[in-house]
Parts: sequence; C-alpha cells; structure tokens
Amino acid sequence: MAKGNHKRVRGKPQIHSLLGHYQPIDGVVDEMVDASGNPRPVWKQFIEALDEIGSEKLGQRFARADQYLRDAGVYYRVYDKAGANEREWPLAHVPLLIEDAEWAAISAGLIQRAELFEETIADIHGRNRLVEKGILPAGLIAASPEYLRPVIGTTPAGGHFLHFCAFELGRGPDGRWWVLGDRTQAPSGAGFALENRVATTRALSDIYGEMHVHRLAGFFRRFRDALIGMARETDGRVAILTPGPLNETYYEHAYIARYLGIMLLEGEDLTVSGGRLMVRTVSGLMPISVLWRRLDAAFADPLELRSDSQIGTPGLVEAIRQGAVATVNALGSGLMETRALLAFLPKIARELRGEELLLPSVATWWCGQATERAHVLANIDRMVVGPALSTRLAFEDDGQTTLGSTLSAGERAELVARIERDGVAFVGQEAVTLSTTPVFVGGWLEPRPASLRVYLARTPEGWTVMPGGFARVGLSLDPTAIAMQRGGQAADVWVVSDRPVERETLLPQESDSFSRTRPGSLPSRAAENLTWLGRYIERSEDTVRILRAYHVRLAETSDPDMPLLADIRDYLEPFGIDVATAIPLGLIGTLDSAVYSAGQIRDRFSPDGWLALKDLSKTIHQFAKTVAPGDDATRAMTVILRKLAGFSGLLHENMYRFAGWRFLEIGRRLERGIQIARTLSRLTAAKAPDGALDMMLEIGDSVMTHRRQYPVQAGRRTVIDLLALDPLNPRSILFQLERLKAEIGLLPSLGGEGHMSPAAKEILQLNTQIAIKEPSDMTAKALDELAYEIGGLYNSLAKAYFG
Repeated sequence: MAKGNHKRVRGKPQIHSLLGHYQPIDGVVDEMVDASGNPRPVWKQFIEALDEIGSEKLGQRFARADQYLRDAGVYYRVYDKAGANEREWPLAHVPLLIEDAEWAAISAGLIQRAELFEETIADIHGRNRLVEKGILPAGLIAASPEYLRPVIGTTPAGGHFLHFCAFELGRGPDGRWWVLGDRTQAPSGAGFALENRVATTRALSDIYGEMHVHRLAGFFRRFRDALIGMARETDGRVAILTPGPLNETYYEHAYIARYLGIMLLEGEDLTVSGGRLMVRTVSGLMPISVLWRRLDAAFADPLELRSDSQIGTPGLVEAIRQGAVATVNALGSGLMETRALLAFLPKIARELRGEELLLPSVATWWCGQATERAHVLANIDRMVVGPALSTRLAFEDDGQTTLGSTLSAGERAELVARIERDGVAFVGQEAVTLSTTPVFVGGWLEPRPASLRVYLARTPEGWTVMPGGFARVGLSLDPTAIAMQRGGQAADVWVVSDRPVERETLLPQESDSFSRTRPGSLPSRAAENLTWLGRYIERSEDTVRILRAYHVRLAETSDPDMPLLADIRDYLEPFGIDVATAIPLGLIGTLDSAVYSAGQIRDRFSPDGWLALKDLSKTIHQFAKTVAPGDDATRAMTVILRKLAGFSGLLHENMYRFAGWRFLEIGRRLERGIQIARTLSRLTAAKAPDGALDMMLEIGDSVMTHRRQYPVQAGRRTVIDLLALDPLNPRSILFQLERLKAEIGLLPSLGGEGHMSPAAKEILQLNTQIAIKEPSDMTAKALDELAYEIGGLYNSLAKAYFG
C-alpha cells in the first residue's frame, strides 16, 4: 500500500452532469469510478438516480437527513483543548456502495480473522503454546496493559472469549482490502451505523427502495437472540455496561439498549453478592448473567484491576472467575488490538489453523527483533512509526505516531536513535494510501479518503457479519483526517445485491409463538433519575407560573415596588429566583437539571420526549438573551408553559404504565404538592398583600374553576378549599396526595407480600389527615408543615428504593 502522490487525474471523461467536476486521484483506487473514469457497475444506477434528482434538490434532501439526526439528538463527544464538547453526528450523505460478491469475500476473511483471534486469546489465557514455540514474544505480551493477570487461566462462561468484534479496513492502490486495525475490546459504532442508515435512507428513500440493499436489522436480531439465549441458560438477565454519559459514544450505548430492549447499566448499578453479579433494582437485587461491556476492561473492577476506576464494579473479576457472568467480550480480549501483534498474525494463522490470512493486515514490523528493526530503519521514509503497544490505528494519531517522510533530518536522526535504543517500544507500518469515495460538496461530488468498519457478532450458528457497517470519510485528502476526533465524517455502507433481498426486521415472524412478558426490572439509579426528572419539570412549571403572574402585574402597573410584587420577590429569592431578570438563572438551572436527569436515562427515553425536552431547553436559553421584564416576559412565560405542557403530555401519554412511569409520576406529584403548599402559605397568609388570592388562583390554574364552584368572590377559605382540599382539582394538594397514595401503593414491596413500605404508611397517614381537614385548619403554619411532610416522603422513598 505505497504512499500516493495525490495528483489529480486530468483529462478524464465526465461521468455525468452532477459529477462533472469529479476528478479521481492519481495512484489511488476510487470506489465509484474505474481507472478510465467510468462508473463501476454497482454505482451506475445510483449516480444516474442522483443526477435525476439534481444538485439543488439533493442538497435539500441531505439537509433533511441532518435535521433528522439533530431531532434524534445523535451526537458524538469530542475531546480537545477546550474540554469535552458534544458534536452533532457528522454524516457524509453519500453512502459507500459494495457489491454483494465482494462483500462475501470480505465477510469470509473477517470470520476467519475472528476465529483466529478467539483461538489466540484462548492460547494466551491458557496453554501459551504460541509463546512456548517462539511465535509470540513473551515480553511483548507481558508488557501490554491489556494483559490482565487476574483473569489469566480463566475460561469464560459459555466458553468463548469473543462475541462482538469490529475490523477497520482500507483498500490499497492494488485494489485489495487490507485490515488496518482490530477492535476486540469494546467496539463502538454499531448504533451509529444504524442511525447512518436511517438518516441516509430518509434522504434517498426512492433510490434505496429501488436498489437491492441488504438490511441491518437481521444482524442485530440474531445477536440479541444469542445474548438472551445465553442469559436464559443461567436464569439471569442481559445488560449493557456503559462508562456513563460523559463517554464519547454514550449516545450509541443508550440507542443500542433501547433498540434491542436491553438494560443499560453503569458500574454503580451493579454489585457482587454470593459470587453472582447483581443489579440494584427497585424490586431488590436481580442477577445479571450476560454483560455487554462497553468500557475498557482495566476499568471494570477497581478491586483487582485499576484501583482508580470510578466506573467499575468491585468483585466483577471474581464473579467472572466463578463463571457466574459472561462478558461481551471477555476481560483481556483487548490484547488483540495491540498494534505490534499485526506483525505476528500470519505465523499465528499458520500455526493455529494451518491457513494463510484471507484478508492481510497492513504490513507491520516489530522493532524488538533485529531483522525487522533493520528493515524499519532502512525504509523509515516510507514508514509510519508508532508505539508497539498502542491499540489505536495509525491515522487515529495521538501525538505519538510519526510519518517518516515528514521528518526533518534532525527529527529523523532522533527517531532512529530512539528505535536503536529501545526497539521493543516501536513498530513500523507501511504508510497507507486509502481509496476514495464520493462526498457531496457545494453541489458536486468530490473524492475523499475512506476506511470501512465492519462488525461481527457470535451466534449459536457461528459468526454473523453486519451487511454494511459504516465508512469513515475524510474532510480533506489527508488520510489522518478521517478520525472522528479530528473532524472526520461517517457514511452509510450499502451492500448491493443483483437480486431482491430479504426485508429483515427485529420483529418475530407471524408463525412464531410469543408470550407477553412483564417489563424488565427498573435499576435504582434509573428510578431516582426519573423521580427527579418529574420533580424538576414540575418545579420549572411552578416557577414559570409564578413569574408569569408577576410580569403580568408588572406590565400593568410599571411599579415593581407595589406590595404584592415586592412580596413575590421576597418569596422567590431564597430559591435562587431573581425576578429582576426576565428569565432568572435559577429557572434555567432547574431546567438544565431536568435535561441532565433525562440524559442519565436516555435508553428509557423516547426520541420524541428527548426532542421536546431539548427544544424546551433551547427556547429558554434563547429567551434569556432577548426577553425583557414585563409584557415581553409574560409572553415568553406563556410559550415556555406550552412547551412544558407538551413535554409532560408526551411522557404521560406515551410511557408504559409500569415502574418507570410510576416514579416519574411520583416525582411530579411530590413537587406539585410541595410547591402548592408553599405558595398557598405565602399568598393566603393573614398579612398577604391585596391581590394575593387572585394571584394564587392564577398560579394554580384554577381561576375558571373557582368561578364555577363558588358563587362569591375569592376569599381565603374558598381558595384553600379549592387548591388544598378539593380531591377533584388536579392542582390541589389533596389530589396530589391521592395520586401519591395510589402510585406508592403499587411500588414493589421490599418487605414481602402484605407488608406496607414506610413510604406507603406515611402517605396513607398524611392523606387521611388532610382529607378530613377544613379550610380553617389550613393555617400558614399548617401549610408550611405540610410542605415539609410531603418533602419527607421523598426521603422514605430514597431510603427504600434508591440506596
């Protein structure tokens, strides 16, 4: 794979009107056109269809695909000097097309590679014949941070080390596909491949429908069924283990969990009890027997691996040693990602399988061997030199990989000296010239370098290959610019057949039997976040209602010092709400907290709900920059209230009525009860300013109801009767207590059947006390105490279910 000179080929015939400016790169294979500039057979129908659409409409279609990704909240976390930032998923709109026959050859080569890796890991963790025979250097293996001594000698539950792999491929100038790197630790991107497919087909649905493109759903269905089958054998559950929302690919973890219907857990959700891995749920500890690990193995157990890990589960290694849990992939499997091992794979394949590699790796030499070191030094200008133990691809430059041809004489001499002094620390690899694939730029198609990531999953029938994966495409002709952290884009990959393909889905066949199962257990952390999401949304709504009532009166009087407005300012100040600002920072902070809580449970959140919440957040942040107090703020608060109501309605109407919805509802009712009691105490007090009762009815959204219910003007007793003691008013305190009694009563009983939880007893007692009260009993002091008691219910719930 020699380094090309990247000169444009001149004089090539125009392919089509849309592609009139398309000029392949000299010495580089172009995926779309052949050496004569003519479309390859698999592309011909596609580019003719693009040309029929036209450049302008094509741009509009691609804009809709981008909008879908924004609406779905697809993002990738980028780490730079400024810190971690969420970046919109960078879709390269034109898919990479590959013929079915060529894909079959790629699949065969990768299945062979996955089997070879399985046998190699088994040997390294077992008999160590490869080291014994001198095929693998013992020092190289032992020095790798992925060689995890606590799991050496452990046979994984189920007998396999690898279950889910990814391989990065590049096509060289000779037209062959080469393996650039292996992903056996915790491969990322499969969920993004699904989103690429959805977004691309939304833009090109007519073309996709006419071409025989293999679907992706069957791959995920087979792997999901394999995982569930493994779990059923041990009477446990399947879960995905994520590092958490700060991980660069957390969106994908949540997406896959939601797509496959599998629990998404963090390390703190798990504990080891009696040798088994258990998840903390609102129903107590439940066994996990299959864990799809999406964090690096070294962080999985702070007790036996990295002691500084904050995202692992103490005791996990011991549970694995006892065969109580199977991990996807086994701890220690990341060793196969080591860059230096590429140099030994041909010999390993011959030793373990008696075969040559069907898909060769990019040429690699480990400088810990004299002959190989001499070769690297003699050809350093044509080499990429980097750390031997790195698990990153050469173009995923981490500042330690060097292209020899770019070095000055002094830099070259320094590198040579380092290699001669410490050769075991370096590998040399042939510099890669990647093939190019078209991207849509300024209304035309232009070539850009691309690599292909392909996914394999183990099933009871053997390895299955995702018919597509995704391509990483550069923003420029620089091959290092295809890395996502360096601004690269991702394109869908269409595997195209010459005949109709099966339209696979995740759904069972009509002939398959089924049984309705109860929803999965709710992890305690998810229950806590759902409760707080309900509380933050309700707290935001209450604050907005008070602010709207304040600004209505401010607009009418233009006197911020009138007694009622001054009283509201004093009431809100302890809660961090400064009415001098139209959109107070305290309100923004509350809504940001709601977004944070929702972000912790993305796998349990509908895309529509997330879109509505993000739109609400965007609106309030925009208003903070533009809205002025008074009438302007009044209109802004009305808009925010409508969006809050829309979001709450989505959640209320669309969530399945089980434990998750129940905790969300409990959070809402707790917060509404607290807020109404506090505000009633203030605005119905004996010393409340004139107009306070009317404002209270307005805040409680009960003005019309009061007019219908009471044939008199608002008085303290009628307002309290309606907003504190009326069981039919959804804004009253008693209504909240009734709902809390019903929902808390339906929560899992942790003390056994027939035993009421402390929270259930408290709400029953509180509800009974308030139900027999008269308006005259509800003094300001009594209302304050009631708010405190309602708040205390949360503490009882937290102790029982969130600990």
